[in-house]
Amino acid sequence: MKERIQELARQYYPNSIEQRRYLHQHPELSFEEVQTGRYIAARLQELGIEHRHGVAENGVVALIKGRNPKKKVIALRADMDALPIQETNQVAYKSQRAGIMHACGHDVHTASLLGTARILHELRDQFEGTVKCIFQPGEEKLPGGASIMIKEGVLERPKPVSIFGQHVHPPLRAGLIGLKPGIYMASSDEIYVTVKGKGGHGAMPQECIDPVVITAQIIVALQQIISRYADPAIPSVLTFGKINTTGGATNIIPNEVKLEGTFRTMHEKWRSEAHKRMKKMAESIAKSMGGACEFNILRGYPVLHNNPELTVRTKKWAIEFMGKERVVDLPLRMTSEDFAYFAQAMPACFYRLGTGNPERGIQSPLHTSTFDVDESALETGMGLMSWLAIRELGN
Repeated sequence: MKERIQELARQYYPNSIEQRRYLHQHPELSFEEVQTGRYIAARLQELGIEHRHGVAENGVVALIKGRNPKKKVIALRADMDALPIQETNQVAYKSQRAGIMHACGHDVHTASLLGTARILHELRDQFEGTVKCIFQPGEEKLPGGASIMIKEGVLERPKPVSIFGQHVHPPLRAGLIGLKPGIYMASSDEIYVTVKGKGGHGAMPQECIDPVVITAQIIVALQQIISRYADPAIPSVLTFGKINTTGGATNIIPNEVKLEGTFRTMHEKWRSEAHKRMKKMAESIAKSMGGACEFNILRGYPVLHNNPELTVRTKKWAIEFMGKERVVDLPLRMTSEDFAYFAQAMPACFYRLGTGNPERGIQSPLHTSTFDVDESALETGMGLMSWLAIRELGN
Protein backbone atom coordinates (compact mmCIF):
# COMPACT_ATOMS: atom_id res chain seq x y z
CA MET A 1 0.00 0.00 0.00
CA LYS A 2 2.81 2.41 0.87
CA GLU A 3 4.51 1.93 -2.48
CA ARG A 4 1.20 2.32 -4.31
CA ILE A 5 0.47 5.63 -2.53
CA GLN A 6 3.97 6.90 -3.31
CA GLU A 7 3.48 5.91 -6.95
CA LEU A 8 0.14 7.73 -7.16
CA ALA A 9 1.58 10.82 -5.45
CA ARG A 10 4.32 10.95 -8.11
CA GLN A 11 1.76 10.40 -10.85
CA TYR A 12 -0.61 13.16 -9.66
CA TYR A 13 2.15 15.58 -8.68
CA PRO A 14 2.13 17.58 -11.97
CA ASN A 15 -1.64 18.01 -11.69
CA SER A 16 -1.28 19.20 -8.09
CA ILE A 17 1.22 21.82 -9.23
CA GLU A 18 -1.29 23.08 -11.79
CA GLN A 19 -4.01 23.27 -9.15
CA ARG A 20 -1.76 25.03 -6.64
CA ARG A 21 -0.69 27.59 -9.23
CA TYR A 22 -4.27 28.27 -10.29
CA LEU A 23 -5.24 28.84 -6.66
CA HIS A 24 -2.17 31.01 -6.12
CA GLN A 25 -3.09 33.18 -9.08
CA HIS A 26 -6.69 33.58 -7.91
CA PRO A 27 -6.55 34.16 -4.13
CA GLU A 28 -9.59 35.24 -2.13
CA LEU A 29 -9.77 36.76 1.33
CA SER A 30 -11.29 35.09 4.39
CA PHE A 31 -15.02 34.35 4.01
CA GLU A 32 -14.88 35.61 0.40
CA GLU A 33 -13.67 32.33 -1.15
CA VAL A 34 -16.56 32.03 -3.62
CA GLN A 35 -14.55 31.02 -6.68
CA THR A 36 -12.15 28.91 -4.61
CA GLY A 37 -15.04 26.85 -3.25
CA ARG A 38 -16.47 26.41 -6.72
CA TYR A 39 -13.08 25.35 -8.06
CA ILE A 40 -12.68 22.70 -5.35
CA ALA A 41 -16.20 21.39 -5.90
CA ALA A 42 -15.61 21.19 -9.66
CA ARG A 43 -12.41 19.17 -9.23
CA LEU A 44 -14.17 16.74 -6.89
CA GLN A 45 -17.07 16.47 -9.33
CA GLU A 46 -14.67 15.55 -12.14
CA LEU A 47 -13.32 12.71 -10.01
CA GLY A 48 -16.78 11.47 -9.08
CA ILE A 49 -16.17 12.11 -5.37
CA GLU A 50 -19.24 12.65 -3.19
CA HIS A 51 -19.16 16.18 -1.76
CA ARG A 52 -21.18 19.05 -0.38
CA HIS A 53 -20.47 22.69 -1.21
CA GLY A 54 -21.67 25.62 0.89
CA VAL A 55 -20.74 24.68 4.45
CA ALA A 56 -19.93 27.96 6.24
CA GLU A 57 -20.92 29.52 2.88
CA ASN A 58 -17.84 28.64 0.82
CA GLY A 59 -16.53 25.48 2.46
CA VAL A 60 -16.56 22.05 0.84
CA VAL A 61 -16.82 18.64 2.49
CA ALA A 62 -16.02 15.45 0.58
CA LEU A 63 -16.47 11.81 1.56
CA ILE A 64 -14.20 9.02 0.37
CA LYS A 65 -16.00 5.80 1.22
CA GLY A 66 -14.03 2.58 1.36
CA ARG A 67 -15.35 -0.90 1.99
CA ASN A 68 -17.61 -1.08 5.03
CA PRO A 69 -17.79 2.76 5.18
CA LYS A 70 -19.44 2.90 8.62
CA LYS A 71 -16.68 0.94 10.35
CA LYS A 72 -14.59 4.02 11.16
CA VAL A 73 -14.52 7.66 10.03
CA ILE A 74 -11.54 10.01 10.16
CA ALA A 75 -11.15 13.58 8.88
CA LEU A 76 -8.54 15.56 6.96
CA ARG A 77 -8.60 19.35 6.86
CA ALA A 78 -7.19 22.08 4.58
CA ASP A 79 -7.84 25.82 4.78
CA MET A 80 -8.33 27.86 1.61
CA ASP A 81 -8.29 31.63 2.28
CA ALA A 82 -5.59 34.17 1.40
CA LEU A 83 -4.17 37.32 3.03
CA PRO A 84 -4.38 41.06 2.24
CA ILE A 85 -0.77 41.25 1.02
CA GLN A 86 0.57 42.52 -2.32
CA GLU A 87 2.77 39.83 -3.83
CA THR A 88 6.23 40.97 -4.99
CA ASN A 89 7.46 37.62 -6.35
CA GLN A 90 8.25 37.65 -10.07
CA VAL A 91 6.93 34.21 -11.02
CA ALA A 92 4.65 32.99 -13.79
CA TYR A 93 1.95 32.08 -11.26
CA LYS A 94 2.05 35.40 -9.39
CA SER A 95 -1.24 36.53 -7.84
CA GLN A 96 -3.49 38.25 -10.37
CA ARG A 97 -5.48 40.03 -7.67
CA ALA A 98 -4.07 43.30 -6.39
CA GLY A 99 -3.40 43.35 -2.67
CA ILE A 100 -4.32 39.67 -2.11
CA MET A 101 -1.87 36.78 -1.87
CA HIS A 102 -1.58 33.21 -0.65
CA ALA A 103 1.21 34.25 1.70
CA CYS A 104 0.40 31.53 4.23
CA GLY A 105 0.39 28.55 1.89
CA HIS A 106 -3.30 27.73 1.96
CA ASP A 107 -3.12 27.16 -1.79
CA VAL A 108 -0.67 24.34 -1.02
CA HIS A 109 -2.96 22.94 1.67
CA THR A 110 -5.93 22.89 -0.69
CA ALA A 111 -4.06 21.40 -3.66
CA SER A 112 -2.50 18.79 -1.38
CA LEU A 113 -5.86 17.71 0.02
CA LEU A 114 -7.34 17.54 -3.48
CA GLY A 115 -4.47 15.23 -4.40
CA THR A 116 -5.04 13.19 -1.25
CA ALA A 117 -8.73 12.84 -2.07
CA ARG A 118 -7.84 11.64 -5.56
CA ILE A 119 -5.40 9.03 -4.22
CA LEU A 120 -7.83 7.74 -1.60
CA HIS A 121 -10.68 7.65 -4.09
CA GLU A 122 -8.60 5.45 -6.39
CA LEU A 123 -7.71 3.15 -3.47
CA ARG A 124 -11.20 3.06 -1.96
CA ASP A 125 -11.60 -0.67 -2.60
CA GLN A 126 -8.45 -1.37 -0.59
CA PHE A 127 -9.37 0.08 2.81
CA GLU A 128 -12.30 0.01 5.22
CA GLY A 129 -14.02 3.09 6.59
CA THR A 130 -14.62 6.65 5.41
CA VAL A 131 -12.35 9.68 5.03
CA LYS A 132 -14.01 13.08 5.40
CA CYS A 133 -12.07 15.82 3.57
CA ILE A 134 -12.79 19.29 4.94
CA PHE A 135 -11.91 22.32 2.78
CA GLN A 136 -12.31 25.19 5.23
CA PRO A 137 -12.80 28.91 4.59
CA GLY A 138 -11.81 31.80 6.83
CA GLU A 139 -8.85 30.55 8.85
CA GLU A 140 -7.16 33.96 8.87
CA LYS A 141 -10.05 35.93 10.34
CA LEU A 142 -12.06 35.66 13.56
CA PRO A 143 -14.21 33.87 14.50
CA GLY A 144 -12.45 31.35 12.23
CA GLY A 145 -14.08 29.13 9.64
CA ALA A 146 -13.41 26.03 11.72
CA SER A 147 -15.72 27.23 14.50
CA ILE A 148 -18.47 28.01 11.99
CA MET A 149 -18.17 24.68 10.19
CA ILE A 150 -18.34 22.84 13.51
CA LYS A 151 -21.50 24.76 14.46
CA GLU A 152 -22.98 23.80 11.10
CA GLY A 153 -22.36 20.12 11.81
CA VAL A 154 -19.23 19.33 9.79
CA LEU A 155 -18.18 16.82 12.45
CA GLU A 156 -21.49 14.97 12.29
CA ARG A 157 -23.17 12.66 9.77
CA PRO A 158 -20.77 10.86 9.67
CA LYS A 159 -18.86 11.62 12.85
CA PRO A 160 -15.06 11.25 12.63
CA VAL A 161 -13.07 9.88 15.55
CA SER A 162 -9.89 11.83 14.77
CA ILE A 163 -8.60 14.56 12.45
CA PHE A 164 -5.34 15.54 10.75
CA GLY A 165 -4.22 18.91 9.45
CA GLN A 166 -1.00 20.08 7.85
CA HIS A 167 0.58 23.51 7.39
CA VAL A 168 3.49 24.67 5.25
CA HIS A 169 6.69 25.50 7.13
CA PRO A 170 9.44 27.39 5.26
CA PRO A 171 12.15 26.75 7.92
CA LEU A 172 11.89 23.04 7.05
CA ARG A 173 13.27 21.85 3.74
CA ALA A 174 10.80 20.40 1.25
CA GLY A 175 10.62 16.66 1.75
CA LEU A 176 10.59 16.92 5.55
CA ILE A 177 7.77 17.17 8.07
CA GLY A 178 7.73 18.24 11.72
CA LEU A 179 5.40 17.65 14.66
CA LYS A 180 5.01 18.10 18.38
CA PRO A 181 2.68 16.20 20.73
CA GLY A 182 0.68 18.05 23.38
CA ILE A 183 0.43 21.85 23.47
CA TYR A 184 1.85 23.21 20.23
CA MET A 185 0.39 26.62 19.29
CA ALA A 186 -0.84 29.60 21.29
CA SER A 187 -4.27 31.06 21.81
CA SER A 188 -4.80 34.38 20.04
CA ASP A 189 -6.90 37.34 21.21
CA GLU A 190 -7.37 40.75 19.60
CA ILE A 191 -7.26 43.82 21.85
CA TYR A 192 -9.00 47.09 20.99
CA VAL A 193 -8.49 50.07 23.31
CA THR A 194 -9.89 53.58 23.15
CA VAL A 195 -8.28 56.11 25.48
CA LYS A 196 -10.28 59.30 25.94
CA GLY A 197 -8.96 62.61 27.18
CA LYS A 198 -9.44 66.31 26.49
CA GLY A 199 -7.67 67.85 23.54
CA GLY A 200 -6.20 71.27 23.16
CA HIS A 201 -3.09 73.28 22.38
CA GLY A 202 0.14 71.34 22.69
CA ALA A 203 1.80 74.35 24.35
CA MET A 204 -0.74 74.34 27.18
CA PRO A 205 -1.02 70.71 28.37
CA GLN A 206 -2.16 71.88 31.80
CA GLU A 207 -5.51 72.75 30.22
CA CYS A 208 -5.84 69.29 28.63
CA ILE A 209 -6.05 65.62 29.54
CA ASP A 210 -3.50 64.12 27.19
CA PRO A 211 -4.65 60.71 25.88
CA VAL A 212 -1.29 60.17 24.15
CA VAL A 213 0.56 60.23 27.47
CA ILE A 214 -2.11 58.06 29.08
CA THR A 215 -1.81 55.56 26.23
CA ALA A 216 1.98 55.47 26.60
CA GLN A 217 1.61 54.71 30.30
CA ILE A 218 -0.89 51.95 29.56
CA ILE A 219 1.34 50.30 26.93
CA VAL A 220 4.36 50.22 29.24
CA ALA A 221 2.38 49.16 32.31
CA LEU A 222 0.57 46.32 30.55
CA GLN A 223 3.88 44.60 29.86
CA GLN A 224 3.98 43.95 33.62
CA ILE A 225 1.11 41.51 33.06
CA ILE A 226 3.69 39.31 31.33
CA SER A 227 6.80 40.11 33.37
CA ARG A 228 5.29 40.21 36.86
CA TYR A 229 2.07 38.16 36.87
CA ALA A 230 2.55 35.35 34.35
CA ASP A 231 4.04 32.06 35.46
CA PRO A 232 7.50 31.94 33.79
CA ALA A 233 6.68 28.39 32.70
CA ILE A 234 3.72 29.65 30.61
CA PRO A 235 4.79 31.33 27.35
CA SER A 236 2.89 34.61 26.87
CA VAL A 237 3.15 37.49 24.42
CA LEU A 238 1.48 40.92 24.49
CA THR A 239 2.10 43.11 21.46
CA PHE A 240 0.51 46.38 20.36
CA GLY A 241 0.92 46.93 16.64
CA LYS A 242 -1.30 49.89 15.86
CA ILE A 243 -1.90 53.36 17.37
CA ASN A 244 -4.17 55.99 15.85
CA THR A 245 -5.32 59.41 17.05
CA THR A 246 -8.48 61.29 16.17
CA GLY A 247 -6.99 64.60 15.14
CA GLY A 248 -3.74 65.71 16.69
CA ALA A 249 -0.63 67.35 15.23
CA THR A 250 2.79 68.50 16.41
CA ASN A 251 1.11 71.22 18.48
CA ILE A 252 -2.34 69.72 19.03
CA ILE A 253 -3.27 67.27 21.77
CA PRO A 254 -6.05 64.97 20.45
CA ASN A 255 -9.21 64.02 22.26
CA GLU A 256 -8.79 60.31 21.72
CA VAL A 257 -6.26 57.58 20.95
CA LYS A 258 -7.06 54.12 19.59
CA LEU A 259 -4.78 51.19 20.28
CA GLU A 260 -4.82 47.67 18.79
CA GLY A 261 -2.83 44.60 19.75
CA THR A 262 -2.69 40.87 20.30
CA PHE A 263 -2.34 38.66 23.38
CA ARG A 264 -1.17 35.06 23.08
CA THR A 265 -0.51 32.35 25.60
CA MET A 266 -0.38 28.59 26.05
CA HIS A 267 -2.66 28.26 29.09
CA GLU A 268 -6.43 28.81 28.99
CA LYS A 269 -6.87 29.58 32.71
CA TRP A 270 -4.09 32.15 32.67
CA ARG A 271 -5.53 33.56 29.45
CA SER A 272 -8.80 34.47 31.19
CA GLU A 273 -7.00 35.84 34.25
CA ALA A 274 -4.74 38.01 32.08
CA HIS A 275 -7.77 39.47 30.30
CA LYS A 276 -9.18 40.69 33.64
CA ARG A 277 -5.84 42.09 34.80
CA MET A 278 -5.20 43.98 31.55
CA LYS A 279 -8.64 45.56 31.51
CA LYS A 280 -8.47 46.59 35.18
CA MET A 281 -4.96 48.01 34.87
CA ALA A 282 -5.69 50.05 31.73
CA GLU A 283 -8.93 51.49 33.06
CA SER A 284 -7.33 52.37 36.41
CA ILE A 285 -4.38 54.15 34.78
CA ALA A 286 -6.66 56.20 32.54
CA LYS A 287 -8.91 57.16 35.46
CA SER A 288 -5.98 58.12 37.70
CA MET A 289 -4.74 60.50 34.98
CA GLY A 290 -8.14 62.14 34.49
CA GLY A 291 -9.15 60.27 31.36
CA ALA A 292 -11.17 57.19 30.49
CA CYS A 293 -10.47 53.91 28.78
CA GLU A 294 -12.64 51.47 26.86
CA PHE A 295 -10.79 48.14 26.87
CA ASN A 296 -12.25 45.43 24.64
CA ILE A 297 -10.89 41.94 24.05
CA LEU A 298 -12.09 39.90 21.10
CA ARG A 299 -11.49 36.34 22.21
CA GLY A 300 -9.86 34.43 19.39
CA TYR A 301 -8.60 30.93 18.73
CA PRO A 302 -7.88 28.60 21.66
CA VAL A 303 -4.60 26.88 22.45
CA LEU A 304 -3.88 24.15 19.90
CA HIS A 305 -3.37 20.80 21.58
CA ASN A 306 -2.08 17.85 19.57
CA ASN A 307 -3.44 14.63 21.03
CA PRO A 308 -0.31 12.89 22.40
CA GLU A 309 -1.32 9.35 21.43
CA LEU A 310 -2.41 10.31 17.91
CA THR A 311 0.70 12.43 17.38
CA VAL A 312 2.98 9.61 18.50
CA ARG A 313 1.21 7.33 16.01
CA THR A 314 1.52 9.98 13.32
CA LYS A 315 5.26 10.28 13.87
CA LYS A 316 5.64 6.50 13.68
CA TRP A 317 3.63 6.29 10.47
CA ALA A 318 5.47 9.26 8.94
CA ILE A 319 8.78 7.51 9.60
CA GLU A 320 7.35 4.39 7.93
CA PHE A 321 6.38 6.43 4.87
CA MET A 322 9.28 8.90 4.60
CA GLY A 323 12.19 7.59 6.63
CA LYS A 324 13.41 8.62 10.08
CA GLU A 325 15.74 11.34 8.77
CA ARG A 326 12.82 13.20 7.21
CA VAL A 327 10.68 13.50 10.35
CA VAL A 328 11.71 16.10 12.95
CA ASP A 329 10.47 17.30 16.33
CA LEU A 330 9.25 20.89 16.62
CA PRO A 331 9.28 23.42 19.49
CA LEU A 332 6.33 25.42 20.81
CA ARG A 333 5.04 28.09 18.45
CA MET A 334 3.40 31.38 19.51
CA THR A 335 1.39 31.71 16.31
CA SER A 336 -2.20 30.47 16.36
CA GLU A 337 -4.51 28.34 14.25
CA ASP A 338 -8.26 27.81 14.23
CA PHE A 339 -7.58 24.09 13.70
CA ALA A 340 -7.49 24.29 17.51
CA TYR A 341 -11.32 24.16 17.46
CA PHE A 342 -11.17 20.76 15.77
CA ALA A 343 -8.59 19.67 18.34
CA GLN A 344 -11.01 20.59 21.13
CA ALA A 345 -13.69 18.40 19.59
CA MET A 346 -11.69 15.20 19.01
CA PRO A 347 -8.18 13.73 18.97
CA ALA A 348 -6.21 15.80 16.47
CA CYS A 349 -2.74 16.07 14.99
CA PHE A 350 -1.56 19.26 13.29
CA TYR A 351 1.85 18.84 11.69
CA ARG A 352 4.18 20.96 9.55
CA LEU A 353 5.03 20.32 5.91
CA GLY A 354 8.51 21.47 4.90
CA THR A 355 8.47 23.83 1.91
CA GLY A 356 11.86 25.58 2.05
CA ASN A 357 14.71 25.42 -0.45
CA PRO A 358 17.49 27.90 0.46
CA GLU A 359 19.55 27.01 -2.62
CA ARG A 360 16.72 28.26 -4.80
CA GLY A 361 16.06 31.27 -2.58
CA ILE A 362 12.79 29.82 -1.29
CA GLN A 363 13.00 30.70 2.39
CA SER A 364 10.84 33.79 3.00
CA PRO A 365 8.70 33.58 6.16
CA LEU A 366 4.94 33.17 6.17
CA HIS A 367 2.83 36.33 5.80
CA THR A 368 5.44 38.13 3.68
CA SER A 369 5.16 39.46 0.11
CA THR A 370 7.97 37.18 -1.09
CA PHE A 371 6.68 33.93 0.41
CA ASP A 372 6.80 30.95 -1.94
CA VAL A 373 7.27 27.19 -1.68
CA ASP A 374 9.30 24.41 -3.23
CA GLU A 375 6.42 22.68 -4.98
CA SER A 376 7.95 19.23 -4.49
CA ALA A 377 6.32 19.54 -1.06
CA LEU A 378 2.99 18.79 -2.76
CA GLU A 379 4.08 15.24 -3.53
CA THR A 380 5.11 14.77 0.11
CA GLY A 381 1.95 16.40 1.40
CA MET A 382 -0.63 14.40 -0.50
CA GLY A 383 1.29 11.14 -0.20
CA LEU A 384 1.81 11.38 3.55
CA MET A 385 -1.74 12.50 4.27
CA SER A 386 -3.10 9.56 2.27
CA TRP A 387 -0.87 7.17 4.21
CA LEU A 388 -1.88 8.66 7.56
CA ALA A 389 -5.57 8.34 6.68
CA ILE A 390 -5.29 4.68 5.75
CA ARG A 391 -3.12 3.84 8.77
CA GLU A 392 -5.50 5.60 11.16
CA LEU A 393 -8.52 3.84 9.64
CA GLY A 394 -6.79 0.51 10.20
CA ASN A 395 -5.61 1.33 13.71
